[in-house]
Amino acid sequence: MVRRIRSLRQIACGLAALLALAAGSAGAQTKPQAAAAPSAHTRSAVVRQAAARPKLVVLLVVDQMRGDYVEKFQGQWTGGLKRLVEEGAWFRNAAYPYAATETCVGHATISTGAFPAMHGMVANEWWDREQARQVTCTADPQAKNTGYAGIAVKGGDSGWRLAVPSFAEELRFQSGGATRVVTFSLKARAAIDLAGHRGDAVTWFDGGAGAWTTSNVYGAAPFVEEYATAHPVKEDYGKTWAALLPAAAYLYDEKATGAVPPDGWGAALPHPLRGVDRSAVTLEKDGGAGPDRAFYQQWQTSPYADAYLGRLAEQAVDALGLGQRGGTDFLGVSFSALDFAGHAFGPRSHEVQDVLARLDGTLGALLAHLDKKVGRGNYVVAISADHGVVPIPEDMAWTGADAGWVKLAEVAPRIEKALEPFHYPKPVLASAGSDIYFAPGVYERLKSDAAALQAVLQALEQIPGVARVYRAEELQDHPASASPLRNALAAGYFAGRSGDLFLLPKPYWAMDYSAAGAARRYGTVHGTPYLYDQRVPILLMGFGIRPGEYWTAATPADIAPTLAALCGITLAPRDGRVLADALQSAAAAKPAPH
Repeated sequence: MVRRIRSLRQIACGLAALLALAAGSAGAQTKPQAAAAPSAHTRSAVVRQAAARPKLVVLLVVDQMRGDYVEKFQGQWTGGLKRLVEEGAWFRNAAYPYAATETCVGHATISTGAFPAMHGMVANEWWDREQARQVTCTADPQAKNTGYAGIAVKGGDSGWRLAVPSFAEELRFQSGGATRVVTFSLKARAAIDLAGHRGDAVTWFDGGAGAWTTSNVYGAAPFVEEYATAHPVKEDYGKTWAALLPAAAYLYDEKATGAVPPDGWGAALPHPLRGVDRSAVTLEKDGGAGPDRAFYQQWQTSPYADAYLGRLAEQAVDALGLGQRGGTDFLGVSFSALDFAGHAFGPRSHEVQDVLARLDGTLGALLAHLDKKVGRGNYVVAISADHGVVPIPEDMAWTGADAGWVKLAEVAPRIEKALEPFHYPKPVLASAGSDIYFAPGVYERLKSDAAALQAVLQALEQIPGVARVYRAEELQDHPASASPLRNALAAGYFAGRSGDLFLLPKPYWAMDYSAAGAARRYGTVHGTPYLYDQRVPILLMGFGIRPGEYWTAATPADIAPTLAALCGITLAPRDGRVLADALQSAAAAKPAPH
């Protein structure tokens, strides 16, 4: 038996042997040699150990998935969601720390490891002071969108407004360019934020045109063109979304209180995918006009949309050999059907529960495909959500709670009336919503006009459902205060893009963005600093992950630095942290043979 090395002198002389042991070698001790000249075998063992990386990083986002959905519904799952909970690391105390709980903001936070105060995506859209108009977070005047399967689309989108690189970009840059970046979603802001400024296949769905879309910034991917041509979305026209589970399995009433279904649908399952006029709108192959815009809205609200995204992801793995080449590839998928269904029917609905039950099957198929093509243990999966959702106020009021709608259409008239005695030149406003932008020069004047500013603040705080109004200067430089609500607003403040004033609603009061006198087109919304909007799940599974339930506080900004640690790269933002409790040792994280 090899004699143990006991003296310091022998330890120094036996450095090569210890390096071999650290690399996993349990063989006989090699002949002592100088520390400056390790053997070729030792050098190669150290290199192999340092090169242990996942072959594929899979980042999944379920749009509008509240954290409590896992606790409520996991007993009904049998596929991918069940596997992620049972085989993964589940962070049960995860929440966004900021108030701007919206899709663009959440996806940017997940992908960069930064909060909006740093990554700059402060909302889905905002008032652009230089262009003097409302802009979406991905709108790019230099980009041109391209529809797949020969379908014409409008506009131009990219990640040019994202102020820091995404994890996928850093992975590609720091890995020497071998990484392929592929993302899919129904929404441009989701697919683009997951990828960042560049990518090999960045694809979203244009619901107005019924087209899978990319832009010239990213370039068209031949495999997407082939799949979109062979499997057009209109193939799902005429199908019906029926309940998957037995009636007794659904927790809530069949018809959600306060729901506002998409055009052409009733208040309860089943929901037909036939557009508005089922008799007049038929498939093109039958000589009709083809699916209408209402059909595409119905389709995006149904589990059929998630199933299509799952198949696209599998197609990408096969066509590009993701996880099957040198380097580490990146696959990001954002599933949007839950968000569309949640906005329409609210969190206490059969539709939300059913979307998740069917997504469980879609993810089960995707993970099984990755097991086969990449190898179980060779890839790492992270799944979270971009935000939660407010309970439908009409439904919440049934409990006796103070709940309702903050009518944002009242904001502009109240401000204008409050400033009338002070003779401010009109127009005084550039854009008025939950974030308020004054016309150029007006807010600078208001800051030195205490009486006029106080009149504006009092007028806004008298709007039913408004708890408080914050000024931009109260949020600048991210001041730490005793108020977590103020801190949440500050974490989302980005100078130049954020507004001048910010409305904070009361708990269980939702923002109504409808024009004055117009009917609401949705059942509920999100975008507040309350836990029903902030709390989301974080689940990690696969390469390098230690399964279990973790109650340490976490935010979705922690996902990118954790993935970076597994891939041996470094990110700039310091908002997120490595979820070290859930990481295995380096030796345990070695890729499996495949």
